[in-house]
Amino acid sequence: MSIKSYAMAIRDAIAEEMRRDEKVFVLGEDVEKQGGIFGCTRDLYLEFGTERVRNTPISEAGIVGASLGAACGGLRPICELMYMDFAFVAMDQLLNQVAKTRYIFGGHAKIPLVIRGQQGIGRGNAATHSQSVETIFMHIPGIKVACPSTPRDAVGLLRTAIRDDNPVMVFEHKALYAQKGEVPDDPEFMIPFGRADVKREGKDVTIIANLLYVGRALEAAEELQKQGIQAEVIDLRTLVPLDKETVLSSVRKTGRLVIVHEAHRTAGWGAEIAALTVEEAFQYLDAPPERLGAKACPLPFNLGLESAATPQVEEIVAAVRRTCYRS
Repeated sequence: MSIKSYAMAIRDAIAEEMRRDEKVFVLGEDVEKQGGIFGCTRDLYLEFGTERVRNTPISEAGIVGASLGAACGGLRPICELMYMDFAFVAMDQLLNQVAKTRYIFGGHAKIPLVIRGQQGIGRGNAATHSQSVETIFMHIPGIKVACPSTPRDAVGLLRTAIRDDNPVMVFEHKALYAQKGEVPDDPEFMIPFGRADVKREGKDVTIIANLLYVGRALEAAEELQKQGIQAEVIDLRTLVPLDKETVLSSVRKTGRLVIVHEAHRTAGWGAEIAALTVEEAFQYLDAPPERLGAKACPLPFNLGLESAATPQVEEIVAAVRRTCYRS
């Protein structure tokens, strides 16, 4: 095991995969000498050269389109979008081409394409640079969606994504890049998609979260423990494919469910989890599911207002108390 930051774990995983397979290459804005704005490709060009670590123009549509073409041609591109907010500039490529090409060709065309980048709050990056947009891509058949919350998961999920023959979007979080944790040294370490991680076991309520909010859910669970409530905390890790069984098994045990995410609450992925639970485990529920997410407003620049617009630990605690003490 090694101790690495989330950002360096990503950087090292990319380097290991590039050494393993000469078809793997990186492209995106400022990925070469600058190493990306958070250093996730730092110094890779020194080892692999500028043919395999390629700077691109500021055109997300062009970056994704070129990556799709490379994948169709037998390469394994890792496409970095500086901010996942800008994925919408490439929406035609993502929705109508990346997601559908393998299907249209009856499975004969492999699309080994990874699209990775960061999103989220924590730096006061304001309305167009702080969004959490993973829910939207959960809705598009043909794209897998991964959301690592730890350095270990960042490595294991990214390596799985790179070796997958289908397009994968890997959503990282800007506020996690400096977080450090243990990472296996094994260059074959992978985390299968569709396998959630039970971060903390409990018997009274299930809390489901992803990315930055896994840590906040664990903080809330610590506070709830002082109040005599044992919360089970689940990190989904991938939204597509979704680990239904871990979710349903936990809810059948606890009888109560709280979902918290940074994405906007309205039509967020938490609504899908709540619907799934009501459809397949309704008889086990002792209270309606609770959902927490960002308020229905653009993300503010001011950090105080940013915090007011997104769920805080005390709000998670309050939601759990509501569902546990509902009369």
